[in-house]
Formats: sequence, structure tokens, C-alpha cells
Amino acid sequence: MENEKYAIEMIDITKSFPGIKANDHINLRLKQGEILSLCGENGAGKSTLMSILFGLIEPDEGYIKKDGQKVHITNPNDATDLHIGMVHQHFKLVENFTVLQNIILGSEPLNKFKKEHLNFFEKTINFLNEKLFKTIDYKTARQEVENIIEKYDLPVDLDAKIEDISVEMQQKTEILKMLYRKNDILIFDEPTAVLTEQEIKGFLQILRNLKKENKSIVFITHKLNEIMEVCDRVTIIRKGAYVDTLEIAKTSKEEISALMVGRQVNLYGNEKADVKPTKEVLRVENLTIVNKETNKKVVNNVSFNVRKGEIVCVAGIDGNGQQELIYGITGLLKTSSGKITLSGKEIQNLNIRDRNNAGIAHIPEDRHKYGLVLDYTIDQNVVLEDFNKPQFSKFGFIKNFEIQKYSDYIIEEYDVRSSRKGKTITRNMSGGNQQKVIIGREIERNTDLLIAVQPTRGLDVGAIEQIHDFILKQREKEKAILLVSLELDQVFGLSDRILVMFEGEIVGEFKPSEVNKETLGLYMSGGKKDEVQAIKEESN
Repeated sequence: MENEKYAIEMIDITKSFPGIKANDHINLRLKQGEILSLCGENGAGKSTLMSILFGLIEPDEGYIKKDGQKVHITNPNDATDLHIGMVHQHFKLVENFTVLQNIILGSEPLNKFKKEHLNFFEKTINFLNEKLFKTIDYKTARQEVENIIEKYDLPVDLDAKIEDISVEMQQKTEILKMLYRKNDILIFDEPTAVLTEQEIKGFLQILRNLKKENKSIVFITHKLNEIMEVCDRVTIIRKGAYVDTLEIAKTSKEEISALMVGRQVNLYGNEKADVKPTKEVLRVENLTIVNKETNKKVVNNVSFNVRKGEIVCVAGIDGNGQQELIYGITGLLKTSSGKITLSGKEIQNLNIRDRNNAGIAHIPEDRHKYGLVLDYTIDQNVVLEDFNKPQFSKFGFIKNFEIQKYSDYIIEEYDVRSSRKGKTITRNMSGGNQQKVIIGREIERNTDLLIAVQPTRGLDVGAIEQIHDFILKQREKEKAILLVSLELDQVFGLSDRILVMFEGEIVGEFKPSEVNKETLGLYMSGGKKDEVQAIKEESN
């Protein structure tokens, strides 16, 4: 092994934070022109290791080699100079900049005339800064980026603002940023966590194309199917320590998952108890939501119900009204017309707090925007909705001991990995552990209705098995569960009924046993919309 040539070698990398050793003498070796999966549980140290390679964090011990030569990476500029690029789990884009501006940001080509005269302005810093923006050679930059787009088949609208484009397009923008900087070591941290099934297929093809160009890729993902499909090898770490590196052709999903979590994992779905739905909890009638900016109906005359002891899943390709539907039910968006009834009480005119108190628990899609206050501790985040209740406060004074005890229970029950237990700042936790805090908080509120939107996004296979089990136990407790998911395995594994949304409408309703993935995909993509419309007109 010592005589084999590697694009990157990370040797005995060690990094500690207060109360936790994130990386404990980890070794990782990336071959030239290969796709290497870096695999491990949430909080295993994957992102920390890659942040060290990209220069965001400096290791306490160990060293890095590139192409056999020892290198010192103290910041991202050093990494960029060594042609190392990284696409983070949460994209690093300026939302009010265009795609082109984001791609070239920090590496803008300057007009030749201005370059020759920059020294003239060096004494006046403010004037130089003002002039600098006028010296960017956008024509050259656009041509170079367009050549990259054509070469790697990464079509994007260079003039669109980031805030106006899809998650898939934002991801392509991040990839183009790396390629524009001529990076040959590419790091992808959970790149498919926010993509639909169709978008994932496209992304995996992008990886194959990059490999053909002899790029060396580190691919962090919890999705074992993706690892088996595109990777050459997998390096597994657990609780901050190196476990093994395996050839994909000589291993299996079962072996990888067992090494990841230290036990055998059920990869084929949790066992569902035979529960018969009873009393109706949620009823949505003729709900319509209009986007004020476009005046378009993003939710169009939607009706359905959810009963105690059942899981109803809203399935669809992202952007077809699922988000707005949930926001309308929870109060994050104002509805245009229609009625929402919770346990017999109309709630469409109540504010968010009153809806929560009426019996709604909500695991949101965007954990950073709607799920957590990132600069709060776990202790503070677990009582965001209930801090004013008698259990946690009296006469306006917070019962810190009770909150800490409750927080410790959630950390233990939901396997939240944190360096300082409840005193850990949630911003400093992995995405998966942040998600577990939210899931624990919402389930433990013990409401009649649990709304779960992408509840396992960013979680490892062991955590997914746990969360599915938690949700199914709520079903056994006769809670009503409204699930929104893009993961077809999850849709089929958990649902009692499936509602398919396309362009703001419910275009199909099925029991999982009545439909296969191919047919469901047709409905999700609108392939059956005309057929559904004809049936509706006939029934009217």
C-alpha cells in the first residue's frame, strides 16, 4: 500500500473539540480518478475530516499528502491553490447574486486594461474597491463557464438569481464553482440529501462524467444504493475512528451498514403492526393557496383526511405544492380559501402557536429555517414551543432543572450525539443530530397529529431505522400522521395511504399494495393527470 500512488492521503488525522474527539487517528487514501465513499453514522466525524482537507479546520495531529507530497492546508485558499474543492451539505451561495456571479466569486477575471493600471489606485483603498467591481471581465468569465457547462453537461441559467432557482440548479452551481477553479479533488458532503429520485439519477451521472475526466472524488452519503451504484471503494469510520476500507465489488450493503453502526441493520423496512384507523383527526376541504407574487394557485382545491392510527403520505416531485400545503396547515402560509379542521375544530384562522396548542406537532423540511434556533443550546431548542407551560416555567420564571432533565431524556431516547449534552450549541452539531433533536421534541409533545416532512433527511441507515420505528410507534399509539416524503422506499415502507400531488392538485390516492414505484412515478411526473381529470369530470 505504501508504494501505491494516491491523489490524497490523510494520515493519522486527529481533531478534538470540547468534550469530544471528532477524529481519532483517521487514515483516508483517495486514488487518482476514483470515487471514494466516506461512510459513517451521524456524528461519526465525516464532515470534520473533510473540513480539515478543505482547510476550514486545522487538525490537532496528523498530516496530508497530495500526489505523494506533504502539504499544509490552513484555510480554504490553500485548498483551492491545491485544486481541492468542496460542495457542502448546506450550499455556500449568495442568494441575491446571479449564478454566474456565484461561480466566479473570489476568482473573477479582470479586464486587461484595468489590470495594467491597478497600481495607480493602490493608495486609495476605497476608490480601488469601487473600481474593482468595474474591472470584472464578465464576457471572458461567461465564455469559460459556458465551455465547462457544455463539457460536463451541467446546464444552468447563468443570469438567474440563486434565490429563484431550484435546489438541483443550486447544486450544479456549486459543482461549476469547483470546475471553474480547475479543481481535480472534489468533495461532496451529502449532495443528494435535498434531491428527488429523478434528480439523484442525474447527479450520479454527473459523478460518472467527472470520473471520466480523471477527477478524484470523495462522496459522503448515507444512501447505500448510491454507494453501490457509483463508488469504487468505501472508507468507513465510526465514532471518530477508522474502521475499514472496502472494495465495492467485494462487499454488500449489509456489510457496510453493520460496520457503520456496529450492529446488523434492517435494510428492508420496519415491521408494521396491524392497526385499524379510527376517529378522524385532520380534515382538509377545498384548500387553495395563491402565490401573491405570481398569482398562481400553488395549492388548488385540495381535500383529504387523516385518521387516528394511520400514516397518510403526500408524495410528489419537489415544487408541486407539498411545501405550501404543509405551510397552510401549520399556519406558516395564509390560505386563500378552504377549511382545515383538527379534532373537530376549525383552525384555518388560528395563528401558529394556537394551532400547535390545538394538537399539531411539525417536523419541518428546513431544519435550519423552521426547526431550530441554531445559536441556542439543545436545552433551549427542545422547549421552543412549550417553555411557557407549567412543566417548564412558573410565574414567568424558567425551571432550568426541569428543562435540563427533559433535554437529557430526548438526547438519550433519540440517540443525539453531542459534546456537552444539553449545553451543546446546535449550530455545532452534525445535520443528522440536529434533525434528531427536532424529531425528539416534536414526537414528545404527544399531540394528536404529527406532521413529518422529510423526517430522515440527512440521517444514516441506523438512525433511519430508529426514526421509522418511532413514527410507527406513534401510529400504534393511534396518533394521526401526515408524512411528506420524496424517498419512495420510505413512502411504501411507512404509508397506509399515498396521496400524489402534481402542480398543486391531488392527482391520485392509493394504498401501497395497489401501486408500484413505476406507476407512482408516472403520477408524480404528471403522466396520469389527464386520466385523473377525465375521471373527476365523469363523476361530476
